[in-house]
Amino acid sequence: MNDTNRLAIASTPLLTDNPLMPLLQAQREDFLRVGPPSYEQRIDSLKRLRQAIVDHHEQILEAVNADFGHRSRHETFFADVIGLLGEIRHTRKHLKKWMKPRRAGWSPQFPLAKARIQCQPLGVIGIIGPWNVPVLLTLSPLVGALAAGNRALIKTSEFCPRTAEVVTSMIKQAFTPEQVTVVNGGSEVAAQFSALPFDHLIFTGSTQVGRIVMRAASENLTPVTLELGGKSPTIISEDYPLDLAAGRIAQGKLLNGGQACIAPDYVFIPTARREQLIEALRVAVTRSYPTFAGNTDLTWVVNDRHFARLKAHIADATAKGAEVVEINPGNLTAGPGERILPLTLLLGVTDDMTVMQEEIFGPLLPIKTYDDLSQVITYVNNHPRPLALYHFDNNAARTERVLSQTASGGACVNDVLFHVAHEGLPFGGVGPSGIGRYHGFDGFVTFSHQKSVLYQSRWSVQSLIRPPYGPGLDRVMRLALRWL
Repeated sequence: MNDTNRLAIASTPLLTDNPLMPLLQAQREDFLRVGPPSYEQRIDSLKRLRQAIVDHHEQILEAVNADFGHRSRHETFFADVIGLLGEIRHTRKHLKKWMKPRRAGWSPQFPLAKARIQCQPLGVIGIIGPWNVPVLLTLSPLVGALAAGNRALIKTSEFCPRTAEVVTSMIKQAFTPEQVTVVNGGSEVAAQFSALPFDHLIFTGSTQVGRIVMRAASENLTPVTLELGGKSPTIISEDYPLDLAAGRIAQGKLLNGGQACIAPDYVFIPTARREQLIEALRVAVTRSYPTFAGNTDLTWVVNDRHFARLKAHIADATAKGAEVVEINPGNLTAGPGERILPLTLLLGVTDDMTVMQEEIFGPLLPIKTYDDLSQVITYVNNHPRPLALYHFDNNAARTERVLSQTASGGACVNDVLFHVAHEGLPFGGVGPSGIGRYHGFDGFVTFSHQKSVLYQSRWSVQSLIRPPYGPGLDRVMRLALRWL
């Protein structure tokens, strides 16, 4: 063993000191003992997960509401319950087809051989869930992991402790600890969790924490899927109906109190249309939320720290010259402990403002103007690649220009957010907004090992090029250069 290898081993943390290691070992040993689950066993696992969600759906609504202080019951139902059930239904419908070995196609170098790609389960998947959509984004990766035939350890967010208790109860109802186990706790537990030698680790959260998770996983060469975020731009064209655009943008920005990784982060509008957009947003918000006072459809900011962070963004932007326009139907004055922010537009924003440097994660909406679409494309491309991009335009050529000349994890045309709900579309970021993707078939593939298998025939071209080599092979090599 050379000195480099000794140094590498010496710098690796002692996994035996990790208190979570026995949980991983129990799952891995059982996986190796039992072997890959059959199609029927995987379908059974998905059915049991579905039933646990249905049985606990009222507890989910109550727990998430309590953790947020207040969260719209309807938003929780459609995001955290229906979203999961739809994904499970889609996976059950297509799983048999996904599990079949896929032909790799014919190769002129192997004219008589057969080549196939066979998906195998990786083993034990680690899942670190976020707080903002705490059930969907914690259990959605589990759907793909189970479909691929894996075991899973889940780390819930410490910022939603009541929801974590419900998730734990659901998993205990549906699975044995050797199949799926939930780990709860704070940052110390999260550090121990991300240091485990999983066969794959998926993390959903901020870019800052994503770097820490990836650094810990690298010690074990654990492959990672990072679902992060960033500043997702929204671009409105020169002739798109503003009432339609404003209604959809307002819905996307106020859904979950703006606390979504794919929420529209800032808007580009032609200079001549800015005041019309402001008025259209005012009408759209008032239509959906006639008053903010006591409105059960509003979701609060999750905690005091994030509430103070959003207020600091407003103060910083104001101090640096931005104009603040608050859309507050009923002129609500939030009471003590009520973490309610109305939709707050920030005009004249610049890149030295914190609100344009960090992912907002709240109901603040900077509005930037442009005179030529090239300005927008240049601005987007000169900033970190976002998780989502939204373009409102009925001109197909302009839309194709924006989509082809910018990079983003995903995109939605003439709406916001809802591309993530389509089970057939992979979800993931690019660059700082994430690594890898999941959902549907792509989740199945992410949590599988795609084993390449060549079935060689009795007669093969390769048998003709074994030593001893001679002048005849030289002629074959010259022919190959011309032919290939």
